[in-house]
Amino acid sequence: MNENYIIIHGSFGSKDGNWFPWLKEYLEQSGKQVLVPQMPVGVGKQNFENWSNVLNQLDVNENTVLIAHSIAPIFVCKYLIINKIKVKKLIFVCGFNNYLGINADFDSVNKPMFIDNFDEVKQYCDNIVCYYSDNDPYVKYSVEKEFADKLTSKQYIIKNGGHINAESGYTKFEEILNEIGVMNPKITSLDKKKA
Repeated sequence: MNENYIIIHGSFGSKDGNWFPWLKEYLEQSGKQVLVPQMPVGVGKQNFENWSNVLNQLDVNENTVLIAHSIAPIFVCKYLIINKIKVKKLIFVCGFNNYLGINADFDSVNKPMFIDNFDEVKQYCDNIVCYYSDNDPYVKYSVEKEFADKLTSKQYIIKNGGHINAESGYTKFEEILNEIGVMNPKITSLDKKKA
């Protein structure tokens, strides 16, 4: 079975937002199979069950690399633990758990994703990487660090990265390519021309 990639956006997010389309194109041009599902968003629509229903329709298996942003990392942890699914690799960006106080709407859609046993996800994946920044405007640095510390020693702190989203200038996220281990000469040369 071939390796496949699934990229999951965060609360009130879009499959077409942030660095997701760029990464999808990059991986596809490297011959990879990539899915970026649109999750149900909005108060009353975003919850663990509705997001699980989307993932249930995709092929998540021991050859899958899951790349998840913001609320999506804890959703992925909960999903793998409940469904007892092993995957190849987890790449988490700005992940957090049991953190409320962003605002009432975010709190209401984030809360159903939280769990108390999320370190159990290590039983379903032994290759976990976390990225987060030192000045996230939505989630405290200490909360993102605690999330990463519970899961892995393989973590990268992006200086002044904000929430590592389009709002903080991330329509590309080149740091992630080192982790994926895919170098695409076509895109690399395009990037060099732009520079």
